[in-house]
Parts: sequence; structure tokens; C-alpha cells
Amino acid sequence: MNKSYCPSMTEYKRRKTRVVNIGGVPMGGDYPIRVQSMTTVDTMDTLGSVEQCIRMIEAGCEYIRITAPSIKEAENLKHIKEELNRRGYNVPLVADIHFTPNAAEVAARIVEKVRVNPGNYADKKKFEVIEYNNETYQAELDRIRDRFVPLVRICKEHGTAMRIGTNHGSLSDRILSRYGDTPLGMVESALEFIRICESEGYYDLVISMKASNTQVMVQAYRLLVQKLDEEGLQPYPLHLGVTEAGEAEDGRIKSAVGIGTLLEDGLGDTVRVSLTEAPEAEAPVAKALIDRYTHRAEKADPIKPICNVPIDPFQYHRRETIEVENLGAQNVPRVIADLSRLTAIQYADLKSVGHLYSMLLDKFNMNDLGADYIYTGDNPITFMLPNGLKEIVNYSSWQKAEHTEHRHPLLTVAQFLTDQPRHAKLNFILATINDLTSEVLERLKTDGTAVLMLHTTNEHAMPELRKCFFRLMNNGVQVPCIIKRAYGQLTSDEVQLYASTDVGGLLIDGLGDGVMLGTELLPEQEKGAWLQTIDTLNKLSFGILQAARTRMSKTEYISCPSCGRTLFDLQETTAMIRKRTDHLKGVKIGIMGCIVNGPGEMADADYGYVGVGKDKIALYRGQTVVKKSVPADRAVDELIELIREDARWIEPVKLEE
Repeated sequence: MNKSYCPSMTEYKRRKTRVVNIGGVPMGGDYPIRVQSMTTVDTMDTLGSVEQCIRMIEAGCEYIRITAPSIKEAENLKHIKEELNRRGYNVPLVADIHFTPNAAEVAARIVEKVRVNPGNYADKKKFEVIEYNNETYQAELDRIRDRFVPLVRICKEHGTAMRIGTNHGSLSDRILSRYGDTPLGMVESALEFIRICESEGYYDLVISMKASNTQVMVQAYRLLVQKLDEEGLQPYPLHLGVTEAGEAEDGRIKSAVGIGTLLEDGLGDTVRVSLTEAPEAEAPVAKALIDRYTHRAEKADPIKPICNVPIDPFQYHRRETIEVENLGAQNVPRVIADLSRLTAIQYADLKSVGHLYSMLLDKFNMNDLGADYIYTGDNPITFMLPNGLKEIVNYSSWQKAEHTEHRHPLLTVAQFLTDQPRHAKLNFILATINDLTSEVLERLKTDGTAVLMLHTTNEHAMPELRKCFFRLMNNGVQVPCIIKRAYGQLTSDEVQLYASTDVGGLLIDGLGDGVMLGTELLPEQEKGAWLQTIDTLNKLSFGILQAARTRMSKTEYISCPSCGRTLFDLQETTAMIRKRTDHLKGVKIGIMGCIVNGPGEMADADYGYVGVGKDKIALYRGQTVVKKSVPADRAVDELIELIREDARWIEPVKLEE
């Protein structure tokens, strides 16, 4: 299979693209990966927009996007730009356009870049399935060309750059009818517009393929690069982003899983992290993701090239494995919590991994983020574990422990190759890429009790671990594999982003049957601090699995990052909805500030909460509106009633202390 989408699968090489000059801040080529964000203030509020732009610039934004839903907002971009210049700020501005070509044509004469969505620039979405033949489809392309060419010519005349930004949730009825709701449909939606630009001799383009589903997003970007190369089109710079990522920890994890996976592949020339927070909070997250790659090539240990790539990078397929107890095959990926730095573990300590002991009732309760296994190293548990929780100990300690049938050993590769006694059903083997020798691979093929725990210390961690999986697959080894990563001397924010990238990037490609975020590289701490660290890493593990769409363990919120079109306080409303619904495991709720980001952008959601007017909310089941103009003070209650009607509501349960 041709893999030209990726400069290298084993060493860090950034894809070479055209350079696009955007107001004196070039993008692509050998220029740094740029940081950007989008304002949330009403575009007609000139001073409010300017003040917010300044906060964003000071937070690290190199480009600033501002919504221009109509001609009046497009015209006011001139005043915003002039006031910024008067105050000494020359950051390039980007006009965000939906539905309104006339506003785009005005903005293109004022700002340095315009963003158009090919799904709604020349089409009105009616959610209709339309039968096309080649002649009628070409007639549609001719209609789009007539609508789009005026903007292309204005941009070419004024030296204005353009982002052709496809969104998974707002593909046109025409694209959906021919290509379906697929990464290929997203790519073809952009290519239609790119071909028109190139036919006009206009090449100042940046392309994006955004989705709230990280698997779809990654596949679409990879396929775009592949198709550009196959058609002989220009290698345009890429704008990376996970649309409607959400807020707080979940938004950061989801963004890192999607964006980080592509950065690992050497793709991406500018990054926008979409959080349901103030826009100045987005830039530091984007910069932290980018900074990891600044000196990656010099820091990383060399990895030999891969001769045979056994996965399809454009479509999700989970690696085929045998089932060992509850690991591998069709089982969801498991979470292993590392308690090995604790001594004399007590009942109460298991609260940090989602298992809460009630002294009053003398029983355990498990929450939705209850770990499946705990690794205790050389400090075996001295009491009976709650049902469903299993223990892993180092092999030497397992040999000495009582009740060896109730705990599982972790062996080195050297121990695995001996004939010493082991557990009858499940044994873990800690291995690096150098341990996967022919002898080990052959032994693994015939051992139905083995589960590999793969780890690395390479700075280029994800590609090295990916090569481990490829070696197993190319040699016909189907044992389940746990992805183990540990980080030392990093901030908690960095650990969150790096682990989401390293582990999430593998999961998106169907690689991995579990995750263990280790603590061995961390400095010594007091027990209370250790328990907090363990709790954080356990929640992070579940968050990564959810963001990669491989294990849904909690409610998912697909919330837009707010902009000048927003009709209610998104942060406050998202927090209110989360408070009432965050116990609905696996339910996906879209929270959109306006109809522009409504049924399209929340394509993956089970339910939608969309602003349609001042203090008026529309409620959706999937992409179908079921309640219109609900007063905002009743909207959350009616959303819950809608979930009840579908028999998906459960009453929250308070765990007993």
C-alpha cells in the first residue's frame, strides 16, 4: 500500500509544503508550526474584539480568526484591524465564513485570509439523498464554480490567503449522496474547491479536515495528503484541529489524540485547539503540543525503516489478537493502574483507581473509571480485592506470594524464555522493541497465556511502539498488548498531552489492548501525593481510550468553542448540562452556540442543544430537530426528558463512603 501521506513512519520528518504568506507571517515550508485561535466576542463589538485579540496575541496566537456571518460583520473587520494596528498589533486576521459568499468577498479585500467551508459555501443543507449521474453531478460542480470563482479572483488580486476548511458534520447533501459520511467524502469536498483554485492559478491555500471524531479526523487528513499527491496537486499546508473538542481535561485529551497523532506523522503547519473556554486558554495548549517536536529529530533514537506496513491508515481496523482472560479479541482495552510505589496498601487507597470501599457496609463500589488491573510491583496486596479487579506483581514477588492463582506475574523477557512455573491462564511480559527477537516471537506464537506490556524510552515513542506492533503483525503473533508509557520531570499538563498523543495515536490505528501509565520515572512523594498522581493517571487513561473512540466510559460532550455568533454562555451552559448528565455512560451530547454550528458540527452526537435565538434553544435527536424554540430556562430539563423518552436515562447513584 502506498503511504505517501507520511514522510516517514520511523523518524520525525515534517512534510514539505508550499509556503503561504499570510500577512507577513508565512506558513508551511521550513517555517515554524503556527498557533492560532478564534475570538468569541460579537464581531460588531469593535473594542471588545480588539481587547480579546490582544489577550490572544499575548497568549501566543500568531493568527486570529473572527466570524463574519454577514456583510456588516465583514465590513467591521476593517475597524478591528485598524484599531489593532493603531495599538501596535499587526497579527494577521482570518475571516470565518459560513453560507455567505458576499461576506467572504468583502472580507477578502480587508483581512489577510478567509476561511470557507466547502460544505456550505455554495450549498444549503437539507439532509436529502439525491441521485446523480455524471452529467447532473458535473452541472452541480459548474454551479459551485460560478459561485466560488469571484472569491478566488478577489483573493488572487489582493494577495489574500484562503483556508478551505472541510468539517465532517457539514458535508453537503451532494457529497453525502455520492461519497457518504466518510473521510473520502470530506477529502473530495475540499478537492472540488482546490481544483477550481488551481484552474485559476491561485495557490495561496491552507487546507483542514476537522471532525469531533478523532478517528475520522486523522484518517481524513492522511487521505487528503495522499490524494493531493496522487492527483499532482500542490502540497498545501495543513491547519490541524479537532472540532468541538469540549472543555477542560476532556477537551485537551481529545485535541492531543487527534492533533498529536498527525504531528507524529510529520503533518501540520498550524494548530488550533478548540476548547469551550476563553480563546486565550487555547494557545498555550497548541504551543505545548507543537513544542514537543521542535528538537524531536535530534533527541530521538534512530529507528530502522519499516519494510511492510500491515495496517490501513485510512480506515480503522483493530489488530486481530487471541483472547487471554479479559484481554484482547473483542474485549474493550483495559486500564492498568500503577500502584507499585505504594507500600502497605489499604482498602481506602483503591479509591484512587475508582474502587471505593464502604466501611459501614464492608463492600466496594466501582465507578465508571474503575481500573481493571492494578500493578503492585513488589508490594502485593494483603487483602481480598473487589470483584472484577485483578492484581499484577513482579515475577519474583509472585513466586513468593500466597494464592498465586489470584494474582498475575509480570515477567522480563529473560524470565519468559525459561521453563519456570507461571500462572496457568495469564502472564504479562515486559518488553521493548529490542526484546522482540525471532526466538521471543516464536515462543509468543504458541503461548496462549501471554500478554505483552510494550514500553519505550525513545523520544520518538509512538513510532517505536507502532513498529513493535508491526513486527508482531508481520510475524503472525496475535498476543494482546498493553501500551506502557511513563514520564518524568514533566508538568501535569505535559503528561496529559504527551500520553494522549503517544497512546491515542496507537489506539486510533487499532493498536493496543490496554494502557498503563507508569510512575517509575517520577520523584519520591508522600503517600497522599502518590494517591493523587495515581488518581490523575487513572482518569487520564480512561480519557485517552474515550477520545480515541475505543472505550466509552463516560458521557461525551461535543461542545463548540464559542465565537461571535454564540447565543448563550457556552461555558456556563456546558457546565450546567455536564452537572446533570455526566453519569450517562456512553451518551454523546452536542452543545452548540448557534445554528451555524448546529446539526452539522455535532454530527456524532446522540442529542443536541443548539442556540437558535436569544434565550431560545432547539433540541435534537441525532441530526433531527425535535423541539424548537425551547425557553433556555427549561431547555436542560426538556433535554433530560428527551433522553428519558429514549429509555437512555438512568438516575445518578451516590456512592457510599
